[in-house]
Amino acid sequence: MIDWKTIKDLHANKKLEEIIGKWFGVDIFYTDQHGNVHSNIFDKDYDFVSHFFKIQSQLGYGKEFVSQDIEKGLDKLKDTEEDSFYYESFFPHVRMIAAKIESEGETLGAVFAYPYVTDQITKDELQEIEEKLVECGASKEDAQTSVEQLKKLQKHEYEYLKELIGLVAHEVSMVYDEVNKRENLIMDLNAELGNKYRYHNIIGKSKKMQEIYHLLTKVSNSEATILIQGENGTGKEMVAKAIHYNSPRKDSVFLAVNCSAFNDNLLDSELFGHIKGAFTGAVKDKKGFFEAANGGTLFLDEIGDMSLSMQVKLLRVLQEGTFLPVGATQPKKVNVRVLAATNRPLKEMIAKGDFREDLYYRINVINVTIPPLRERTEDIPLLMDTFLETKCGEMGHPLKQWGKKTLEKMIDYKWPGNVRELQNDVHRLVVLAGEDKVITPDLLGSKFNDAQDFGAPTGNLKGINTRGKLKAALEELEAYMIKEGLKRCNFNKSRLSKELGISRASLIMKVDKYDLDKRKKASGE
Repeated sequence: MIDWKTIKDLHANKKLEEIIGKWFGVDIFYTDQHGNVHSNIFDKDYDFVSHFFKIQSQLGYGKEFVSQDIEKGLDKLKDTEEDSFYYESFFPHVRMIAAKIESEGETLGAVFAYPYVTDQITKDELQEIEEKLVECGASKEDAQTSVEQLKKLQKHEYEYLKELIGLVAHEVSMVYDEVNKRENLIMDLNAELGNKYRYHNIIGKSKKMQEIYHLLTKVSNSEATILIQGENGTGKEMVAKAIHYNSPRKDSVFLAVNCSAFNDNLLDSELFGHIKGAFTGAVKDKKGFFEAANGGTLFLDEIGDMSLSMQVKLLRVLQEGTFLPVGATQPKKVNVRVLAATNRPLKEMIAKGDFREDLYYRINVINVTIPPLRERTEDIPLLMDTFLETKCGEMGHPLKQWGKKTLEKMIDYKWPGNVRELQNDVHRLVVLAGEDKVITPDLLGSKFNDAQDFGAPTGNLKGINTRGKLKAALEELEAYMIKEGLKRCNFNKSRLSKELGISRASLIMKVDKYDLDKRKKASGE
């Protein structure tokens, strides 16, 4: 079933309706397959574009006349293979356009545009419309003004209008299909949550995460040094632990140190230890992380923040297995597997002289790059359910449920803080929900409400010209829709041509006409 409120609130459709209203002087409204109107045209304070439609709505049987026209249009849609067409309304010579909203061959409703007349209409026919209005209860003055203000469209104009209404209907159909896919995906993911989509404590069903699991399975049994790269909050330490606890060293110690948390002198002491009297405050010998992790695994997080002098010492212990504690004269030998992680671009740092190239190749024997959460959105419901179950258990609450809109908004959010941010937000929502069983969207912070509506195009229509020649404005809109569609479809012209309802050959000609081919455009445009 279509969520009509979401459809009405779509930014793209609102702007398109506004543009069509200015160009053609018609009002646009939606109905379901039963003829129920899901727009505001029957509201008392509705601001009509067309004065004719406004006067009609004020008539005693004005709404019934519209309902008859809707029923007539829906019947025609059922009996034709056309996606859109125009036909005469209850009032003679006054036209209405209907466009089919469908999914998988099933008609879900329609989009209507009303009213207009053709430029071939005669004075006698206009008089006939006026008389019909008066007959139905309008004053002679209102009837005359309404008829005078009816848009008289040329053939190419109402053909354009018909095509545009078809595009509005197609956009609604696309949103419905995408929401359905999302709901089915959520159901599938929730049903399939389990160890099948886990590696140690890492969770993810996405293709990118499955590739990481496959790589980790192959490297865990080796002694290779591994570099784990990814944004903050993606779970680099969790990956390091997974490698350790699935390796032959799993029964030995796993230690983690954040290299950015110490200055050079402190980091030297933390990693390699010191002897008594090495510096002020060194009142006794101290083991460093390398010595404490002997036989096990040492995880060096934020290795990109390590100074060049510390990089030299680290390289030595990696190559020779020996290190010199601060203040000592005799080296010590250790057997430690090193895993390193960073969110910094090490190759760029090498070019600038901020990171040693020999150390880079020594720690980057195997590279594991963790994708940000925004690139694996299908994993979000899995993670949400896991964090929800954990937090509810910690707080002694019965397991809560996610509201549909809550889930949708959290999937749409871009998650700059990645998994860590998601975990914190889930914990916050459990606390705010209190004794409520369902976590509702009103508990979400403002950052979720600011997210872009699902189904809206990546750009906006503010720059489209609504003045001047109609042909130029239509071409501008056509170029904009094709450009945005190409980006959305990753320049797959076959897919976009189906979305737009035109042939691939026609699309290719239009792409060439507007110079939109990515090979001719600047990167990232």
